[in-house]
Amino acid sequence: MLVRIAKAALVAMTGLFSLLVGVDNLLDYGTNFAYVQHVLAMDTLRAPSALGWRAISNPAVHHLAYALIIALELAAGMLCMVGALRLASARGELARRFNAAKSIALLGLLTGFTLWFFGFMVVGGEWFQMWQSPTWNGQQAAFRFAGCLGLILLFVAQRDDELA
Repeated sequence: MLVRIAKAALVAMTGLFSLLVGVDNLLDYGTNFAYVQHVLAMDTLRAPSALGWRAISNPAVHHLAYALIIALELAAGMLCMVGALRLASARGELARRFNAAKSIALLGLLTGFTLWFFGFMVVGGEWFQMWQSPTWNGQQAAFRFAGCLGLILLFVAQRDDELA
């Protein structure tokens, strides 16, 4: 039973984190918008890059990208919260029912993992060379978030056996 409670709790904590990040980005829009703007524009790289042709300087695209980030943060948070409630509700059920209750939680975790790993590390970090910016390099934070979500995703996805 403790493993099932741990799975529900970790999913709930992830949901709360993602919701807080999304809401904070709405309430303090300008702070992280500047981050997105500079990463996409590639205007703070240490030296001129041969990959500079990838830069996007259109403010409308910057706002659209930031809106997508916020939407994914909020979606991950809501899916995780609903998933955590479903897991908590099924914690005493047969293994097949508890395992079936994981789908929304797994979708929420996958949404968050996709955002922080693919969105920030792959697209931001490599495509837009974020790692070269002394000011707007979010690689370490993205790695921490993706790593935590990845571990939780693997833990929750493990099949649960019948309760003893």
